[in-house]
This record gives sequence, structure tokens and C-alpha cells, in this order.
Amino acid sequence: MSGNDTATLPFGPVQLLVLGFERTEFDGEIMPEIERLKDAGIIRLIDLIFVTNNRGVVETIQTSDLSTEEAEDFGAIVGALIGAGMGDDNVEAGMVAGAEEGADGHVLDEADVWFLEDAIPEGTSAAVALIEHHWAIPLRDKIIAADGVVLADEWVHPADLIAVGAHAAEAAKS
Repeated sequence: MSGNDTATLPFGPVQLLVLGFERTEFDGEIMPEIERLKDAGIIRLIDLIFVTNNRGVVETIQTSDLSTEEAEDFGAIVGALIGAGMGDDNVEAGMVAGAEEGADGHVLDEADVWFLEDAIPEGTSAAVALIEHHWAIPLRDKIIAADGVVLADEWVHPADLIAVGAHAAEAAKS
């Protein structure tokens, strides 16, 4: 892809974030931070499903910053990419299927929330979020314009660094 093709990338880099909480009651401490990041133009919430299991009563909240048209467009792009991975004959079918998935204004299908319902024990909550990183769009575009490609992409968490230290300690003993 050359620098002239950046117009074909209508969405920024997207992160899938799956979170678990050992509680079902919240004081509104997370959503205001998400709103702050959205207001600052740093992120956009493509979709969010939040599930609580309060004594066996499962409740779901779903929200998105996308309009129905944007959700259909995003679904079409995702579907086309999946179709491309399946072979050239599947691109158009994937695009159509993806657009249909976004027709309700959401990318994550609330009908699939049964998985979260089964996975979270009573007294806990879980969230699945698709977050578009607006801050990264100009950087991505400059990398593409310079004919650069991503060779690896991974978040580094504190636990990863602890594991590196443990590995280094084991290697030092040898």
C-alpha cells in the first residue's frame, strides 16, 4: 500500500479490550474517563457490551459511538478482510455479511452475550470493548506513506515485565 491509499482506511487502529470485575456495583468511575478520552479526540468507542451477573440475574448494557451507517461500514470492512483471508471469492460475501451484522448499529452482537453470561460467575461483571485509537491515525498514515508495515504489535503489561525479570533471574542461575 502506498501513501496514496490512506483514504481507503476510514477507521483508525482498533483495540479489542476484554475486562473482568470482581463486583457488580459501580460508582461511575470508568465511563467518565472514556467520555474524557472521546471528548479529547483520543479514542472512539466502536462498541461496548457490559454484562453483570448479580445473584444469577444477568443484565447487559450495550453502547456505541457509531451511527448505524458507520457500524454497517465498519462491519463491511471487517467482513471483507475476513473474506479476503478466506480467498478472493469470499471478499464480497464477507462485506455483505459484515454490513448486515452492523445494521443494528453495533459491531458486537448482543445475541452472542450468552458466552459472557456463561463465563462470568455470580457477583462479577465483564466488558468487551472495541476502541478506535484516533490519536494513532496520523502516525499510521505517515508510516503507510513511507511504505512502512507493522511487523509486530503487542501491548506490554506490567505482568509481562515481571515475567521477563523472572526469566532473567532463571537464566542468571544457570
